[in-house]
Amino acid sequence: MLRTDLNPEMLAHPGSPPVEWKISEGLVAYEDALAAMEERVAAIADGRADELVWLLEHPPLYTAGTSADPKDLIDTQRFPVFATGRGGEYTYHGPGQRVAYVMLDLKRRRQDVRAYVAALEEVVIRTLDMMNVRGERREDRVGVWVRRPEKPLLPDGTMAEDKIAALGIRLRRWVSFHGLSLNVEPDLSHYGGIVPCGISAYGVTSLVDLGLPVTMADVDIVLRQAFEQVFGPTATTG
Repeated sequence: MLRTDLNPEMLAHPGSPPVEWKISEGLVAYEDALAAMEERVAAIADGRADELVWLLEHPPLYTAGTSADPKDLIDTQRFPVFATGRGGEYTYHGPGQRVAYVMLDLKRRRQDVRAYVAALEEVVIRTLDMMNVRGERREDRVGVWVRRPEKPLLPDGTMAEDKIAALGIRLRRWVSFHGLSLNVEPDLSHYGGIVPCGISAYGVTSLVDLGLPVTMADVDIVLRQAFEQVFGPTATTG
């Protein structure tokens, strides 16, 4: 069912400095990213650092959120599996997927987890809209979905849908970390080792799979514009 009740208030805070915007080249090891996030979140919570959005790509791996069901890990040997403190179930990260780790101080914005998740979804939906793709929310499925009318109907007679972006967050002292992943051009067969997010009835897709000849740099530009519309100004950092 289409979720229409979540029109999130903008979580921008006029009194906050610009959110630092960092893009890492190459593949970043998951353990290194997690350690860096932990350190930055602590610094933000203590008032020693500004908020940060960190864009990167990981080598192929699976992560298990706090709700992950072991039976949803189909191939235990395919890629490394990392238990993580974010919400959600199993998901995949790998080359061609834009991961955005979003570290914001919600004490300065809005202390509402549901509104924050909706705002992250809104960033993805606006990003897709600027590339002429309609992304949608679903009441019973976190993330962003696209309809696939060219595919066979589902067993219940409804239109096929694929997931194009996943969300998983964690808060510590009201500072967020983890964030979202948007499929640009990953190897979609890599999802075969898990039941993504515990949902087997639907597939996964990417911008390139949908027929858009876009690069990661193209997506980053649009993603930043969408983020600023929802959360406020950003400033490039090294």
